[in-house]
Amino acid sequence: MSAQSYIGATTDHYSGIHGVILNPAYIVNTPYRVDINLASASALGGSDYFAINVGDILKSNGGFDFDEDVDKFPKDDNNFFFNADVLGPSLMFNLNSKSSFGFSTRARGFLNLNNINGQLYENLEDGFDNSQDFNFNLEDFVGKVNAWGEIGFTYARTLIQTDKNIFAGGITLKYLMGAGSAFFNTPMLSGQYDATSNTLSTNGSLSYGLSHPDFSPENIKFNHLTSGFGADLGISYQWNEQNADGINPESYIPYKLKLGVSITDIGSINYKNGEVTQYDMNNIVDADIFDEDDFQQVLEDYYSGETTSRNIKIKLPTAFHLMADYHIKNNFYASINGDFSLISSKKHKVSHIINNFTLTPRFTTKWFSVYSPFSLREYGNFAWGFGFRAGPLMVGSGSALSNLISNNSKSTDIYVGLKVPLYL
Repeated sequence: MSAQSYIGATTDHYSGIHGVILNPAYIVNTPYRVDINLASASALGGSDYFAINVGDILKSNGGFDFDEDVDKFPKDDNNFFFNADVLGPSLMFNLNSKSSFGFSTRARGFLNLNNINGQLYENLEDGFDNSQDFNFNLEDFVGKVNAWGEIGFTYARTLIQTDKNIFAGGITLKYLMGAGSAFFNTPMLSGQYDATSNTLSTNGSLSYGLSHPDFSPENIKFNHLTSGFGADLGISYQWNEQNADGINPESYIPYKLKLGVSITDIGSINYKNGEVTQYDMNNIVDADIFDEDDFQQVLEDYYSGETTSRNIKIKLPTAFHLMADYHIKNNFYASINGDFSLISSKKHKVSHIINNFTLTPRFTTKWFSVYSPFSLREYGNFAWGFGFRAGPLMVGSGSALSNLISNNSKSTDIYVGLKVPLYL
């Protein structure tokens, strides 16, 4: 999730190479001559189905039971999400006073599960133990897992510069290496569980696909890569605090206000040896079969299906981003950014980010930044986090504080990074 990686760090004007994740134009007019990322990793996950009290986990001394000790909120259309973003060896540097170049390597993974009936999910997880009769309808039930690597080349340039204004644009062109994808969807599936006979009857259909026959969502390997191409586009505007004409052209120009607009993850990966199986779900089965770990095997053993081989195009999680960063006074800043998916959650061959709005106040200096983002996340979740940058090290979370004080945390995230900054 581009802007939902490294939450709080990417909007800092000392973000360096991490800024290209949010907007490729942000590597123009930075305080760096060169910024080198050695290794960084970020992960975010959550659901509107369950909520965790982190305090209970800390007090449990290892005795916390996820199935028994979490609060659950089953409804007709629950959602689950997870993404991981690993930034490998990467760098940005100034070509001259108006142009900058970046090179990045990334490995990314997404999981989206949308519009699942919460009561059905709970019973599938529990093996229908102690369950009562219930009916369910799944409309546009969609699940997908996607994993890929990227090699990105970024070029950003000042387009217009006046006394106190700078307009810049940037583009990242990405070579994609698809590790694989699995997906399924049910336009409509209904069913009934009979507790007396312990049977599950279903009516409808389910489509299940794999990018290549040996892909396993539980054991993703980057050894059968398929290529593709992608791009990020961005523009930025800044209103300077002092006349740019009076500053050494090789120096960083501080701003009072900075605005940014970007579209990230345009593109797709085309798998040539994919398989899609259309299952006829009209059947009555013993509910105990769902105790098996391999859901695909359950489908193959108990439901009739027709498999076809085809090319499968997996699109990237295209998203739109807005950002404003204001210099309050001295070393204090505040940024506001919104991240909006351009992909419908009903699409089953493409991952998507969760919509998100974040306010991040921060204190920042050349060698140190501390920030505390406040976020409103899709599915009704509020998150409050904390992070810092200290020389080459950055550590943070967009939800650490809210997870500690809330008794019903529905999402969590964390990131850590090590870099080599060379300042102007």
